[in-house]
Amino acid sequence: MIATHYPILQVVIPLIAAPLCSLLPRSKLPWLLATVVAWIAFAISISLMLQVKDGGTLSYELGSWPAPWGIQYYIDTIGAFVLVLVTAIASITLLASRQLVENEIDSSKHSLFYTAFLLCLTGLLGIVATGDAFNVFVFLEISSLASYAMIAMGDNRKALTASYEYLIMGTIGATFILIGIGLLYMQTGTLNMLDLKARIHEVDSFRSIHAAFAFFTVGICLKLALFPLHHWLPNAYAYAPSVVSIFLAATATKVALYLLYRVFYTIFGFEFSFDLLHLGYILLPLSIIAIVMSSFTAIFQPGVKRLLAYSSLGQIGYMTMGIALETKAGLIASIIHLFNHAFIKGALFMCMACLLSRIHSTRLVHLAGAGRVMPWTSAAFVLGGLALIGVPLTSGFVSKWYLILAILEKDYWWLAVIVLFTSLLSVIYIWRVIEQMYFREPNEGCVGIKEASPLLLACTWVMVLMTLYFGIDSRYPIEMATVAAQALLE
Repeated sequence: MIATHYPILQVVIPLIAAPLCSLLPRSKLPWLLATVVAWIAFAISISLMLQVKDGGTLSYELGSWPAPWGIQYYIDTIGAFVLVLVTAIASITLLASRQLVENEIDSSKHSLFYTAFLLCLTGLLGIVATGDAFNVFVFLEISSLASYAMIAMGDNRKALTASYEYLIMGTIGATFILIGIGLLYMQTGTLNMLDLKARIHEVDSFRSIHAAFAFFTVGICLKLALFPLHHWLPNAYAYAPSVVSIFLAATATKVALYLLYRVFYTIFGFEFSFDLLHLGYILLPLSIIAIVMSSFTAIFQPGVKRLLAYSSLGQIGYMTMGIALETKAGLIASIIHLFNHAFIKGALFMCMACLLSRIHSTRLVHLAGAGRVMPWTSAAFVLGGLALIGVPLTSGFVSKWYLILAILEKDYWWLAVIVLFTSLLSVIYIWRVIEQMYFREPNEGCVGIKEASPLLLACTWVMVLMTLYFGIDSRYPIEMATVAAQALLE
């Protein structure tokens, strides 16, 4: 039955389709193939999620070689949850991408762009699906290399610098993770994650295991862009083509956070990570600094894409703060925010893509009066901004509500004050954009401007409506996050 092969098909289909895109003529065919493949991957991820909900964890052995001798794909609740998220974002982004790619990327590179996009998608899905530690590194490199190429395709010369900076930092992070994998293999003789979990307690007093933990911590935090390892992210998001900004902002750091869950809860285990090596002591101060620093910095950004990039750094801090609380409630809050923030930030960057397609700029001074000439796009940004702030009836409110509940459960009232204070800072930088759009006279460049294309605008509103829907009916992310957190803590 084909459904039994869905774990591997989830990765293989976009992997095979990627080189096919490069062979297609320079027309809409590469876009059509990439979009169809993304929607097929989304359908498969939905099926996997339903299978996990009904029958528990899925295990798929490549070549029928049993683990740990062979490579195992392992889909549990948190894995299925993230697979659905990544494929949903990819499907909506690709559906809206055709005009954006035509406007911002040289026509000779279109087929190569969609090739790189599918390779990036393959890498992200592979990181989530595989149960082999070395395969994680392989897929991490696939997604990273494709990301560097896509960012460099931007029409702004600064995109090359941003891509190079990301390449250097990403390579350092991947090298640290590879060293951590090597140290684990040296002491345990296995690369299978579940086998590592079973064996690591036998050698957890060895200094090489402690060193592996340190290498993993630095490498994953660099991929996650947690302060102070965040410098690659603002330029990468600001100068990349709009399609790339949307996709990476909504998925790349979320998959890196998933990898953090998988390494520190599944491989090393909660007791080793938090009780013995005190990971929470590292994550909590870094999370607080990231939230405060990024919120203040975002206020003073002249460009909205860069503003949203710094906002993402703060939101990453909220997610890692939930982990640093070292409680089930904190982990649930972190997973919920991982899901909700993906749609919020995807919606906001999609709004920027709409504005860029007509006004050809996302600098604040050039958006004056945009609310009058592009009312639907501007309204979508307002709703996405309210979700980012955490206003009730939006998904952002659900995320911050669960985070504050987890904080108060630990009796860290001062931390709740910091979360509320930084939420007020987000009101300031979102208001700066809204003020330009609605309370300034239109620039000459805005005269005669029309709304973005119907397909692009429709995809933008799908993202926005998702943030509203999960703010009103949040049962799905809460249920999945609760089950996932329970499984990770076992």
